[in-house]
Amino acid sequence: MKKLPKILLLIFAIVIIGIVGILSYVSLALPDVGPPPEISIKPNAASIENGRYLANHVAVCIDCHSTRDYTLFAAPPIAGTEGKGGETFDHQLGFPGSYTAKNITPSGLGNWTDGEIYRAMTTGVSKDGHALFPIMPYPYYASMDPQDANDIIAYIRTLKPLENTPPPSTSDFPMNFIINTIPQKAKAMSKPREDDVLKYGEYLITIASCRECHTKPDDKGGKVPGMDYAGGFVFPMPGYGTLVSPNITPDPETGIGKWSKEAFVARFKAYADSTYQSPKVGKGQFQTMMPWTMYSGMKVKDIEAIYTYLKSIKPVKNKVVKFTSEI
Repeated sequence: MKKLPKILLLIFAIVIIGIVGILSYVSLALPDVGPPPEISIKPNAASIENGRYLANHVAVCIDCHSTRDYTLFAAPPIAGTEGKGGETFDHQLGFPGSYTAKNITPSGLGNWTDGEIYRAMTTGVSKDGHALFPIMPYPYYASMDPQDANDIIAYIRTLKPLENTPPPSTSDFPMNFIINTIPQKAKAMSKPREDDVLKYGEYLITIASCRECHTKPDDKGGKVPGMDYAGGFVFPMPGYGTLVSPNITPDPETGIGKWSKEAFVARFKAYADSTYQSPKVGKGQFQTMMPWTMYSGMKVKDIEAIYTYLKSIKPVKNKVVKFTSEI
């Protein structure tokens, strides 16, 4: 019996040493995605234009990396702030820390190599090797065709330099350890041919990160199995209410099953009309995180391809109340 306390103490010490070892490994050895690729992009007018289109209307990088005007419907970016960063995702919005979008104009990325930007976009590892929180949708950009990624890099190199240094992102415990396990090596795919509409639509919806917002998360930060695109992601909207992402599976009762292709396209293009102006949104009124004014610039054939893909997936019955006012 006299040996029991010593044995328990030894077991406790071994456990503590094990925990310290694991935490040290996660902190010091991860993320481990390898060095940035040695690439030197030689852009031309066509590649820069493709990058502009993707960054503004498909991958919508400019959405988070600009200042959004939340007094207007869909919070469009304020002209003249493109790429300056500063959008904050913190506890008010349900995040396990405070995460800020960085300055991606030449003032912010001027000393980054093309390979360092590519690695950050597609693996979630910054220039200095630290892990990025996946509010930056690098798990989806990981599948981006390298040419499309290079074109986005070429485009953001052309942005007007804006002096702005957003505060560093911080993670609460235990996310400050978990975050290092999230980055993975990129698994780039080749962009499908546009006439392979189903595959092309799948590619576009992936790099647009639609699944991220339109799938309910589980309590471990993943996604609820079998609920892809069925909605249910909750967005607290301080000052307005609570937004819940809608079901976009082809379920006829709770999703887009009864939507025609024309109606789906029109929903996006309504915000591209030259006469459209985002209306003011008052306290407690419906507001959305969906950057409609940006996605509205997507090409009709690309919206149609996304529709074709969505109509091909498993319908999931999931009725969603999209908005609850604070008032």
